[in-house]
Amino acid sequence: MTITIPPRAGVELDLTLVRKEPLTEGIVRLSLTHSRGERLPAWTPGAHIDLVLRPDLVRQYSLCGDPGDSFLLQVAVLREPESRGGSHYVHDTLTEGDTVRASVPRNHFPLVDSPRYLFIAGGIGITPVLPMIAAAEQQGADWWLVYGGRSRATMAFAGQLAKDHPRRVALCPQDETGLLDLDGLLGSPAPGTLVYCCGPEPLLNAVEQRCASWPEGTLHTERFTPKTREMPKTRETPKTRETGEDDAASASFDVELSRSGITVTVPPDKTVLQTVEEAGVQILSSCREGTCGTCETTVLDGTVDHRDSLLTPAEQARNDTMFICVSRAACPRLVLDL
Repeated sequence: MTITIPPRAGVELDLTLVRKEPLTEGIVRLSLTHSRGERLPAWTPGAHIDLVLRPDLVRQYSLCGDPGDSFLLQVAVLREPESRGGSHYVHDTLTEGDTVRASVPRNHFPLVDSPRYLFIAGGIGITPVLPMIAAAEQQGADWWLVYGGRSRATMAFAGQLAKDHPRRVALCPQDETGLLDLDGLLGSPAPGTLVYCCGPEPLLNAVEQRCASWPEGTLHTERFTPKTREMPKTRETPKTRETGEDDAASASFDVELSRSGITVTVPPDKTVLQTVEEAGVQILSSCREGTCGTCETTVLDGTVDHRDSLLTPAEQARNDTMFICVSRAACPRLVLDL
C-alpha cells in the first residue's frame, strides 16, 4: 500500500501559462495565472515556486514579479546547456495556454528589514533580487545592486534596472569589466548593511570568503547547486578504521513516521527520502541535493545531521526541520511529521 503524505508546501495550484517571452539570449519569462481565475497565494521577496513540468520533472524558480499582484506569478528561466531536463522543457516544449501544476510559494531567502542593503547578483541570480529591490525602495532603505554576467546580451532586466535606478545599479558584464571587484565591495565591513547574493557557486563562495569578517547574520545567499560540506574533524567524531569517514555519516538509524504509523531504518547507503519512498510514503521532491527545499519535513524529536545548503546555522540548531534528501540523523532515532 502506498501512503501519500504531501509536504508542507505541496503541489496545490493549477496555473495557466498566459505569456512566454524572451528576455535575453537563453532566458525566457513565464507569466502564470490561476487556471480558474482565482487569487493566488501571497508571497514575499525571495520566494520561489515548484513547477511540475511532468510527473517526473519538478523544478524550482524564483519569483521575479510583483508581490502585490494577487493574480500573476512570474519566473525567468535560463536555458542550461547541461540541463537535467527542466530548462529544455520550458524553452522547447512549454507553450502559452498550457496548464502547469505548482506549489504554493515558499521562501528560504527572505528579505530582512535593514536600513541598507548591498545586492550582488550573477546571471540568472538576478531574479529573486528584483522584488527585493522594489521592497527596499518602497521602505525607503539605502540599497545598491552590483550585477554581473557574461555579457550585456545575457543579463536579463539589465536595461530596465539601469534606466530606473541609474545611481544605485552597477552593471558589470564580464566581457567589458572583468570579474566583479569583490575586494572593493566587501573588503571592509559596512555597519548596518545586509548583503544579499544569488548566482553561480564560484560567486557565492567568493562572497562568503570576503564576508567572513563581517558581523554574523550579515550575509544572505541562495544557491542553485549544493554547498561543499566539510565533515567535522574532532576527537568527539570517531572515524571508521577502513575509510576514515565519520561514523555519523556511515551509521544506520531509525526514523519514526508519526502520521504514517511506521518506523523505517535508514542504511548508510541510502537517504531518508529514498528509504521513506521505498516504504510506500510518497513525498514531493526535486533536486535531491539539499538546495530546493521541496522535501522539507518537520522534525518532532531527535537531532539532525544537517547537510543542506539552505538553513542557517541558527536554523539548523533548532532541529525543528530538515531536508530529507540529504540530511541524516545525529542520533539513533528521528521522529518526523510524515
